[in-house]
Amino acid sequence: MGFIMTEKNQWKNNMTFLLAMIGSAVGLGNIWRFPYISYTNGGGAFLVPYIIAIACVGLPFIYIEYGAGYRFKASLSKILRKINRKFEYIGWFILMVPYLILTYYTCILGWNIIYLFLSFNKGWGQDTNGFFMNSVLQASNNPMSALHMVLPVLFAIFIVWFIVWFISHKDLNDGLGNVCAVLIPVLFVLMAGIVIYSLTLPGAYIGVKALFTPDWSQITNINIWLAAFGQIVFSLSLGLCIMLTYASYLPKGVDLVKNGLTVGLTNSGFEVFTAVGMFSILGFMSLSSGLPLDKVVSAGTGLAFIALPSVFDKMGFVGYIIGPLFFICLFFAGLTSALSLVEPISSALIDKFGISRKRASTYICIVGFLIAIIYSTSYGNNILTYFDQFLNQFGLLLTMIIECVIFGWIYKIDDIVDSINKYSKHKIGKTWKFIIRYFIPIVIGIMWITGNIQNFASGDSNQIIIQGLLLLVMIVVPILFTKAKPKVDDY
Repeated sequence: MGFIMTEKNQWKNNMTFLLAMIGSAVGLGNIWRFPYISYTNGGGAFLVPYIIAIACVGLPFIYIEYGAGYRFKASLSKILRKINRKFEYIGWFILMVPYLILTYYTCILGWNIIYLFLSFNKGWGQDTNGFFMNSVLQASNNPMSALHMVLPVLFAIFIVWFIVWFISHKDLNDGLGNVCAVLIPVLFVLMAGIVIYSLTLPGAYIGVKALFTPDWSQITNINIWLAAFGQIVFSLSLGLCIMLTYASYLPKGVDLVKNGLTVGLTNSGFEVFTAVGMFSILGFMSLSSGLPLDKVVSAGTGLAFIALPSVFDKMGFVGYIIGPLFFICLFFAGLTSALSLVEPISSALIDKFGISRKRASTYICIVGFLIAIIYSTSYGNNILTYFDQFLNQFGLLLTMIIECVIFGWIYKIDDIVDSINKYSKHKIGKTWKFIIRYFIPIVIGIMWITGNIQNFASGDSNQIIIQGLLLLVMIVVPILFTKAKPKVDDY
């Protein structure tokens, strides 16, 4: 019996699709990565290459995935199989990247749950760095500590996976659609409240001025431009097949160009707006502690679980309000992104094996949780870091290049253009095709080469071994899926 696209696998309306897409794009990277990247790469001057990166990489790549998903109404593995049966393996290889990212993304959300509960009584104490590394993670650089399980982290990860399963196993609109429709507006309102309050803090001007003061001497530095393009790639979740999968659920008559522009601008507007709040808070920290701003600025987990808890301590009673609100925002942003990472592999399993959405999500979450157990060990933070570096520098950028080559050169790119333009008020054409065929592969190719050289040059033996094993998994598992017999007639 062939699999037929049913109403259950379509968004109920365009707004649900838009909110889900925004939920996918707006994630942890917007809140804890952009402010630091902008500050350390020319401040206000960074916005020039950043805006160019949106126009020349962000939006064009959104449209290639929108067009392919909308035209074929299928998962990536099925689309590539239809283009050429030999390409199915490439599809499963690409799908490994978002799934493996999901496994450690849920771990970070688990840490966030722990800090959300701690924030109500500022349970992290005075030494926030020592508390995070020694008490929460119980971190060790000894690979043998991978045998030591940190139970609170394991329990928090389990809670996250249960939430992800509970939402994703439901019908598309009842689960993912409804959750994004509620969480995204709430997230924006809460974050707006945090940013507005942070601007009233003593010293806020120090942070905002540092963030936006342009260092025009940096504008000719190639690394600034690569950082800007990298931020757009990671921020918009390009190359993860999320947009392709979401677009495959769309009904007819959708203006894809307008939708892509809405998602791209909303995502970027949110991260610039959030950066104002984060740097206002860091400016307050700088003033109250007497430390220069560059000594309190950090990115990633260092900002969320070390720097900001110290700030909440100094806020007095207000810290009991702003702290929980911040970790709630972080959780909402991360959860909607985690849910989006389930969809590409779920859609592929349904397309090939004809299983229900409920079964696909259940399998994905069980296996994902079992993999995530390794991050709940004392050596888990090291493994998570190695996975993150490899999957972003090697996997994510490579998938973008592959998609540009297949959809830009091998498949009839004019057919994808027709699908994008069919119901769109504003059309794309020759310039877009040039960007997909030449510009993006060259720019991303440079980023891929330089990133991998830096990754392996700076890596120790443990990192190389772990990343080598990860690569082996990424090569072997897609072979098994490709060789498996389809249970659906039209696959």
